Formats: sequence, structure tokens, C-alpha cells
Amino acid sequence: MTQALAYESKAIVALMGQPEPQRNGKWLQDALQQAIMLELATLPPYLCGLWSIKEPARDQAVYDAIKAIVMDEMSHMGLVCNMLTTIGGSPRIDHADLVPKYPGHLPGGVRPQICVSLSGLTRASLDMYCQIERPEDPVAEFEEPGESIGAFYSAIRQAFKRNADLIQGLRQVEKAMEDDYGLGNSLVRLSTPKAVDDAIQVIMEQGEGSHSSPRNRYFGREGELAHYYEFRQILQGKKLVEVPTAPEGWAYEGDPIVMPDAFRMGTVPRGGWAQEPAYRPSAELQDHLTKFNRLYSELLGWLERTWQTDDQQAANDALDQAERRMRKLGLAARALMQHELPDGSGQTYGPEFLYIPA
Repeated sequence: MTQALAYESKAIVALMGQPEPQRNGKWLQDALQQAIMLELATLPPYLCGLWSIKEPARDQAVYDAIKAIVMDEMSHMGLVCNMLTTIGGSPRIDHADLVPKYPGHLPGGVRPQICVSLSGLTRASLDMYCQIERPEDPVAEFEEPGESIGAFYSAIRQAFKRNADLIQGLRQVEKAMEDDYGLGNSLVRLSTPKAVDDAIQVIMEQGEGSHSSPRNRYFGREGELAHYYEFRQILQGKKLVEVPTAPEGWAYEGDPIVMPDAFRMGTVPRGGWAQEPAYRPSAELQDHLTKFNRLYSELLGWLERTWQTDDQQAANDALDQAERRMRKLGLAARALMQHELPDGSGQTYGPEFLYIPA
């Protein structure tokens, strides 16, 4: 059984601190479990921003860009689950100690300066998304490089190369999604070292781009950039384009990007809206919040079951159940955003993403 440390641990920092010769099968299993938790942690904040856009058809370019990133993150989580099961591990997803806590830090001690919260799409939330996805050395910017999620995946990649004999192709979940969501987004069988390496390359390039380019080679839309740059250009209000005279060949000097009109979803307090007296919802609204949280928790349960079975059909059925709940979450979230907070701020309620044990 994979060791599953609490969400608010420093596990990734500790794993990265171990010398490379000590990064064995156990190290890989623990690192991949943390990576699953890390991928899951990005989804609720991005989804709140996506769902808060009032008129997706009018603001289609921004809506489609964020939706593509959400779908990428979901497929990343699935690919990492396949990486863990291929070496004999079991993903842990459905547990109170392991689910994301908001506001709070990313799991494992990654990027401890970032406070990740749930709110609607604003310049502040976009800046937070950029901080999450930031590469070690982004193009078209001149800041001191820092530790990134990509560095963690690079370490996992090297550990797989040292322990290639552990790859067995156990309990693999397959689902074709490239036609709908773009290159690299399918869940594929990871039964060879090359397949694992290719999957890690997809995750890294979709999130951060390469060292020399912000382009995403595994795109769903022509011209799609890596996640960091997609978020950054929305925040900058201009497309990132190639500029031969710029120091690194790229600059935010393209066509304007208009910030979408979004519901003013407030920042969810730690433990949910009811924890703040000024935000305490009515009994009816609390019932809607609880229904959302139950759907979310059921989704996590079905995802964990997906990678617990050797029966491909049972795995597909479990994944279908998770997807059904995912579709319902969007409608429930947008309904919550129709209700203003009672503090007179003009901000609205929104989903809490609180875990409710079955």
C-alpha cells in the first residue's frame, strides 16, 4: 500500500531532499502519491474561476483556455495514477486527510509562499494560478528562478529511469480523449519506460512549456500555450507572441484579451461559508452547499475505485460514475453563485469543495 501522508505535510520537500541513489521504488510510490494530490489541488481553484464566467459564449476564448487547462490537469492526475499502479502502488484519493484544504498551501510543501484559495475569476485569482504553474525560468520574464512543480516531475522522471525494471503495466486505465481535449490528454497504458517518460513529458510541457518556448506541443486548440503562459496572458491583457527584437524572442504584445465578466464569488473561508458569522448561509442554501460537497466527495470515491480493480470494464464504469458527478458539479456551482453574501459586499457564494466521508 502506498504511503499517503497528510495533505498538509512537507512530504515533497523531504522526498526532494533525498539523494538520487536513494530514490528507489518506495520513493517513487510516495512521490507519485504526492503528485496525485498536487494535481487534484489545482482543480477546485481553476474550476471556480471557470464556472464564474457569466457568459462563456461571449468570452469564449478565455473560457476555452481555462477549460482546456482543467481538462489537462484531470488527465495529468489520471496519468500519474497509471504511473503509480504500473509499479504496484494504489492511489489514495478518497480520504479526509488527503483532500485539498482551502485556503491553504499546496500539498507536500511545494511553493510554500502561495496561499491557494477558492474564488471567482479575478486578477488576483489569475495571479495565483500563475504562481502555481510558474516554471523555474519563464520566457519573456526576468525574475529569479524558484522551485517549481516541473522540478518535482523532473525528479520523478529520473527516478523512473533508475528503476525502469519496476514498470509492470498493472491496473492501467485507458480512455481516448484526444479528439475532444487535444493531444496528450488520453489516458494511455504505461507499461514501458518510454510510455512513462512520454507521459511525464506531456505533463511538464502542458504545464510549463519548454526551457526555450511557451508553446504547448500537446494542444487541443491551434496556438495553445502551456498553462502558465495561458494564465499569464489573460492577466496581462495581451497575447504572448513571438517578437524577434525581444530579449528572449517573446513578449506580451499581441492582440488584446478582455477580462471576462464574472460572478463576484467571494473567497471561501477555511472550513466553509458557515465558519464566518457574516457569511452564514440560510438553511436552504446550506443544503445546496452540502449537496455540492457530497457530489464532490462521491467523485473522489469513484476515482479511487477506478484504479483499485484489475477489471478494465469495472474501471471504466467507475470512471464514468466520476465523470457524471463532475458534470453535475458545474451546474450546482453556478447556481450557488446566483446568491449574494449577506454582508452587503455584492460578492456571491460559491462551491466549498469540502470532503464528506461516505
